[in-house]
Amino acid sequence: MSLKVSSPSFKNNDYIPTKFSCEGRNINPSLLIENIPDSAKSLALIMDDPDAPRGTFVHWVAWNIELANEIPENIPKKHQVSSPIKMMQGKNSADQTGYMGPCPPVGHGVHHYHFKIYIVDTEINLPESAKKEDLLKAIEGHIIDQAEIVGLYKRD
Repeated sequence: MSLKVSSPSFKNNDYIPTKFSCEGRNINPSLLIENIPDSAKSLALIMDDPDAPRGTFVHWVAWNIELANEIPENIPKKHQVSSPIKMMQGKNSADQTGYMGPCPPVGHGVHHYHFKIYIVDTEINLPESAKKEDLLKAIEGHIIDQAEIVGLYKRD
């Protein structure tokens, strides 16, 4: 069975609640992960917005996420997280560690936020300064499966 990612907070291709944006609490939504294969060693995550005016904006980069069926909401914004789930987080496009919620320019229309989960067959060794490109290079050749959920957000 192939990997499946969903969220109890929004459906695929539906609007992300304000709570998870810069206009709300700016905390990450919970992500549910189904069908993790036995060969998996860890999970990796990239959240980005390809609709940003200056090119794709990366909102969240994480790796060595413990194998679990849920990434809970409100993960602390620090490099090494031990609770509520173990993971390492890198830098988003604002050069901040951890999750940064949707915050498109006012009047720029609907933006699409891709939450991509990667199943990898190894643990990843990256520094806190790691960005999306570093993670993608590190997991290259180690991806067993991947899936995503897309959330929408706009500010009028």
